[in-house]
Amino acid sequence: MSMNQEYAIGPGWESLIAGVGVDPADVLRKACLPDDLLKRDNAKVSGEAMFRFCAAFDESIADPRFWVQLTDAMSPELFTPPVFASLCSPDMATAARRLSFFKPLICPLILEVEEGPELRMTYRWKTLAVPPPSCMHAMEAMFAVKMARLGTREPIVPLSVVMPTPPADSSALDEYLGVPVQRGEVLRVTFSERDANARFLTSSGAMWQIFEPRLRQRLADLEGDATYQERTRAILLEGLPSGEFAVDVVARRLAVSPRTLQRRLREEGTSFKDVVGETRESLARHYLRRSELGFAEIAYLLGFEEPNSFFRAFHRWTGTTPERMREQLAAG
Repeated sequence: MSMNQEYAIGPGWESLIAGVGVDPADVLRKACLPDDLLKRDNAKVSGEAMFRFCAAFDESIADPRFWVQLTDAMSPELFTPPVFASLCSPDMATAARRLSFFKPLICPLILEVEEGPELRMTYRWKTLAVPPPSCMHAMEAMFAVKMARLGTREPIVPLSVVMPTPPADSSALDEYLGVPVQRGEVLRVTFSERDANARFLTSSGAMWQIFEPRLRQRLADLEGDATYQERTRAILLEGLPSGEFAVDVVARRLAVSPRTLQRRLREEGTSFKDVVGETRESLARHYLRRSELGFAEIAYLLGFEEPNSFFRAFHRWTGTTPERMREQLAAG
């Protein structure tokens, strides 16, 4: 992964900060970030800036239970696609493996997963000039436990939690986790074999099959040598369902002008229109092969306003209908 990677800072942060009586502008100034950052669409920051932001917010909070209360109030609707995809797993062991693969999309962190018989999740922050604040260690540990509890609908308690820099007052954190936090060189959360393999009631193979190709493409887009065709496709995978995939929208996401994007794609032997068509066809085949989605639902996911437009486009791409293609794919 590129060390220059940036990470999303969602718009919900502004209301969250203001909701605890803290001025968002003060937090941004302390973190040496632009005053209007939290008002921007699709705002992203570097790993160092993310650490500064969280540290500045943490320093402004008087209530030591805040981060525990925030984690406890989280619901699946607030999760990012990589986290939601992990929650679709059959059990915590599988969720941990999936989350470790896609964690670089969320923050500058490497998650190592060891199984046999216990499940050990070891978190290693990428080497950055600014160290992660203790609240980020606590949030990662609590979130691992939160995911296990959400998935199983059971009051899962980890076997142990080790943390490099526990909060000064860890009583609320210990109470939430169910075990006292131990000090160690790395952040590590360990689950018993029983809890690691307990069935997730949120399991959904169909949803995972839909999320997986999009997340893998987003990972590929983070590589420094990604082509404009690959980067365009990565943005289309996110924008198609919402209808936000016009050339000017994609160009803005890539921080270039529409003319530059078109020129770069021509240099790579393709065009924006062709990339849109190829992405739609590839996704259509994926949905037909690996899900039970109806044709109207697939049309929506591909950014078509109504099914008939999808049917016509699919026939143009393949020379056949979606129904016949699904039968062929199932037989093959």
